[in-house]
Amino acid sequence: MGTLHLVATPIGNLEDVTLRALRVLGEAELVLAEDTRRTRKLLERHGVKARPLSLHAHNEASRIERTLAELEQGGDVALVSDAGTPLVSDPGERLVAAVVEAGFPVSPVPGPSALLAALSVSGLPAAPFLFVGFPPRKAGARDALLERLCDAPETLVFFESPQRLAASLRRMAQLLGPRRACVARELTKLHEEVARGVLPELAERFAEGARGEVTIVVAGAAGEPAAAGPDELEALDAEIRTRISAGASSREIAAELARPGLPRREVYARAVALRDAAKQADRSPRS
Repeated sequence: MGTLHLVATPIGNLEDVTLRALRVLGEAELVLAEDTRRTRKLLERHGVKARPLSLHAHNEASRIERTLAELEQGGDVALVSDAGTPLVSDPGERLVAAVVEAGFPVSPVPGPSALLAALSVSGLPAAPFLFVGFPPRKAGARDALLERLCDAPETLVFFESPQRLAASLRRMAQLLGPRRACVARELTKLHEEVARGVLPELAERFAEGARGEVTIVVAGAAGEPAAAGPDELEALDAEIRTRISAGASSREIAAELARPGLPRREVYARAVALRDAAKQADRSPRS
């Protein structure tokens, strides 16, 4: 009976691969890789003769059949992702579930992990932490996720694409408040950057975006956000009226003005109420 090995690979510096990982990759009958070109560079660098076969979201079903057949014949299979530990925001979940269901052993070959590397250098509490992965691409879904995380006490760890980094940091600053945070970019690579500060500062620093692979670490909630006071609510209502006059929808107003102590649902409700009041006033007879 063969074994499926989940092999962690370097997140940047090719020297970070373990001796065990190289041995397993060299002995496996089948090596499955998210991107065969990246994996081939690692194998060639260390003299491993294996020829990787691609595994991604679009061909995972067919690779499951191939893997089960290989394991049934007694051959070992190794699964690697582009970088870091397999299955952490990478393909392979269905494959591992199918192998477990079929009764074959699954063995981890631990090693590099971008989320743990970023967490360790962030300067924020490492335990407990909550790994969120990539935020949703659509702004509304992303904002809804951030609102659910507003009160989470754990340190939050996100992956993000460089193209969406600026927008995500901006909304984190607006919805989570001026929390301590860290942007870890290109870890272990030539242009490694670890930027620490509070979210508004980091949002401004990366307003033009960034290059490379990015991990964001954000401090957990310190406690319940203070409820907005009368003066703050009066100022909020004035801003809502201004935006209503400019033609903004209640949903847009809620997304733009929500912040700690003023969740989006409350801002939305105030916008609807103020809009209805304005309509009622327009319909009222004038003397």
